[in-house]
Amino acid sequence: MSTPHLRDLRLLRRVRDRMDREFAQPLNVEALARDVNMSAGHLSRRFKAEYGESPYSYLMTRRIERAMALLRRGDLSVTDVCFAVGCSSLGTFTTRFTELVGVPPGVYRRSAARTDLPSCVAKAVTRPVRNREAQVTAAHLG
Repeated sequence: MSTPHLRDLRLLRRVRDRMDREFAQPLNVEALARDVNMSAGHLSRRFKAEYGESPYSYLMTRRIERAMALLRRGDLSVTDVCFAVGCSSLGTFTTRFTELVGVPPGVYRRSAARTDLPSCVAKAVTRPVRNREAQVTAAHLG
């Protein structure tokens, strides 16, 4: 591997780690790119090439994973969870949640509250899956 490629990988890991840590903060590709001295376009292309999804998709998946955990607890409303994970629009949050999980957050909250699974098991079993991945998996199973 070339030195510039290794440098980019190190910077991409920094960006990914920051999104993992600061998922609830207002983050955008321009600010993430600026922090690692890349253009937003270069960061987006390299991130997608290395991790298989855009920085925005990666961040939203982290937010939805955290939202699922908060909804399983059952002590927060869907609106409160939306804002707690860093989403600024309830509509966008609901759409993305439904896309990744397969059911709206309110339905997920009601169904998750009825399970007696330990949280570590529930997290593993209910990990969000992209729709196209779910369709491929379903096609292989069916």
